[in-house]
Amino acid sequence: MEHDCDILIVGGGLNGPALALAAAQSGLKSIVIDALPEAARAEEDFDGRGYALALSSVRLLENLGIWPVLAPNAQPMTEIKVSDGRVGEARVFLGLHFDSAEIEEGPMGQMIEDRYLRRALMAAMDASERVTHRAGETVVAQSVTPQGATVTLASGETLTTRLLVGADGRRSGTAERAGIRRTGWGYGQTALVCAIAHEKPHHGIAHQFFMPPGPLAILPLPGNRSSIVWSEADDRARAIQALPDEDYLAVLRPRFGDFLGEIALAGQRFLYPLNLTLANSFVGDRLALIGDAAHGMHPIAGQGLNAGLRDVAALAHVLAHAQRRGEDIASPMVLARYQQWRRFDTASLAAATDLFNRLFSNDNPLLRLGRDLGMAAINAAAPLRRGFIREAAGITGDLPDLMRA
Repeated sequence: MEHDCDILIVGGGLNGPALALAAAQSGLKSIVIDALPEAARAEEDFDGRGYALALSSVRLLENLGIWPVLAPNAQPMTEIKVSDGRVGEARVFLGLHFDSAEIEEGPMGQMIEDRYLRRALMAAMDASERVTHRAGETVVAQSVTPQGATVTLASGETLTTRLLVGADGRRSGTAERAGIRRTGWGYGQTALVCAIAHEKPHHGIAHQFFMPPGPLAILPLPGNRSSIVWSEADDRARAIQALPDEDYLAVLRPRFGDFLGEIALAGQRFLYPLNLTLANSFVGDRLALIGDAAHGMHPIAGQGLNAGLRDVAALAHVLAHAQRRGEDIASPMVLARYQQWRRFDTASLAAATDLFNRLFSNDNPLLRLGRDLGMAAINAAAPLRRGFIREAAGITGDLPDLMRA
């Protein structure tokens, strides 16, 4: 059977292009089907969205040759402070303090704006002879034979491939067409996402404040700016989002505090309903799922994109080794290696984020006492604290080739 490519990736966000570039290093040719037009992906204006990339994700981008382009616009995260409190009360830090100086590898992560990461991935795809980016296209049907997979585009065109990859989000059409069901539930919470400019420097410190309605993350961006991910109950979040900018800030200020001085909005404001969703299988016949198509979790630990990039690195690792051995890269045995590597880890991470959200998003005095004592105990135990720092950096466990130094 003649194939148009080795890997056809449905989804042109971040994980899909990263996988295409990773696979290209093994000589595999990919087509990336992207529902958005190319102009939308290439927009240069700051819109407030940013990502906290763990050190392992930075290593992946370094090994793909992209990080040198991103580094001038990245903000190292040198410390993380985690504390528990209530809206409007004075902040007395009694929580966790993670400092990159305690490990040898350097900053545990980097903040990068969405616009820079998108454009770097697009430029790298355009420069690769083994990647074809099909923008403004959608898949409406797919079928599988023992020899390969075929997809039909909305335009009526058909494309054939050895392996079909779904990187098309939490409502993955690729997974649905393959009959892969999902397990999950809503949290009754919605994330308000924006960026702020502030009077005082953040010194590269990321903050996670746990409050009864939900967590508030303050993540440092270059300059005196920070990215905000702020969770509230669904109805309350929608009401806050509908407010004018100054009223929105009036609600944020007592949650944020004054440790960075005066604050002002920078860029757009976004709203994301929060839920947990896990595909019952990450693979099917000549098919694999990555990123949100495989798993979506609460942003409480900032692991959404990092988990997706770990999928990318693991799948690329499995495919590269299979290619070198002369195996069919889409055989059930090869894809089972990817599933075995990623599904248990992802399910464990999803369960942990779910537990943390339930434990901290309440004002039960006994739970509050227990979690505060627990954080204080971890903070006082240097070996345990360093273990958490390395976990946050994503450099523990069995790392794929592209996530090694």
